[in-house]
Amino acid sequence: MDIDLADLGFWRQSPKTRHEAFARLRQLEHPVFFPEKKVPFLRSGSGFYALVRHADVVEASRDAKVFSSEPAVTNPEPPGWVKQVFGESMVNMDDPRHARLRRIVTRSFSPRMLSGLQDDIEAACRRIVDDVIEQGPRDFVGQVAARLPIHVICDMMGIPDDLRAKVHEHVDVSTAYTGVRPSLVRSVQLAGQNMLALLALQRMVIKLGHERAADPQGDLVSLLVTANPDGEKLTDRELGSFFALLLVAGNETARNTMAHGIKLLTDNPAQRELLMEDFDGRIGNAIEEMVRYVSPIMQFRRTLTQDYSLRGLELKKGDKVVLFYGSANRDETVFPDADSFDITRETKPHVGFGGPGPHFCLGANLARQEMRTMFRVLLTRLPEIRSVGEPELLLSNFDNSVRSQGFTF
Repeated sequence: MDIDLADLGFWRQSPKTRHEAFARLRQLEHPVFFPEKKVPFLRSGSGFYALVRHADVVEASRDAKVFSSEPAVTNPEPPGWVKQVFGESMVNMDDPRHARLRRIVTRSFSPRMLSGLQDDIEAACRRIVDDVIEQGPRDFVGQVAARLPIHVICDMMGIPDDLRAKVHEHVDVSTAYTGVRPSLVRSVQLAGQNMLALLALQRMVIKLGHERAADPQGDLVSLLVTANPDGEKLTDRELGSFFALLLVAGNETARNTMAHGIKLLTDNPAQRELLMEDFDGRIGNAIEEMVRYVSPIMQFRRTLTQDYSLRGLELKKGDKVVLFYGSANRDETVFPDADSFDITRETKPHVGFGGPGPHFCLGANLARQEMRTMFRVLLTRLPEIRSVGEPELLLSNFDNSVRSQGFTF
């Protein structure tokens, strides 16, 4: 075929062209294999089978024993030295190690904990809109979408105010390091910047963890470094890896969806009008439709632990598959008229927060809460808010990120 999901050229194309390519791939009898190039010191190259149908993505997500997250879920797979430097992220683990870490951190995302955050989230949204009114509209990402998730995460973790500007800076550097690199020189440059940013974030939270272990303050860091009822707590390296994961994954899902969401509401005025006719009754489904339509994280990789037959394709132990969430969320057999943005559709089966199974996004409900609150405050206080022009998108095969989006009110 004239489609190569492992090639930079494919990801340079417009989203519309890429969606059309995935639609063609979904019509094929079996998943297609795409070979990868090896880049010394930066990534191994073996290749992968592309899972592009909703049913295939769900099947692989549910069977974590066969479709392993180890050694890594990012695509292309990073080299082994990355783990030696940063430790292992929870998303790159299988049970029982994954289950242990998830038990420790899950209590931080309980309904009771999230309910207690609502007042802080609303106050943060009001401050952000106050600043927008004072400064005037420039860039929706920088002024709105990028601010709220990191603010909430820093509040949860108990990050002091004087460190938060640095957190924003390091996260921006980290998210610029994506699976697509235009050249070896640029790859090395991005990898170095990414490493320094992640190390700085880890050092910051580990230092804070030592302080909280000696003097707990009721924040998330204090909770994670003190033992749960089973006597489990995070080590320094685990705390550092979790903080980096929370800032990147927890930030990107809400940030990307809000940034795309303001343009979706602008480009689809009838849908916006429907939402405003019954905001409280429709915002929940509107958020789900935004996440489905946007697919803020576009893919994750899995490695086969044993031979497996998938839709007639005989996969072998050690084979790699990539779960393309953006394609699964446009699967016409599950979502009729999938390329249309429709806040009244039934969107429950979407995989915008990952597929069902042990690796379903831990922060999904927090992201939903942030987005519901932000859109309520924005559309109430700035009822004429609209996007202006086309978004500047990050060149990536992993992160459906908007670098900037003009807007007005």
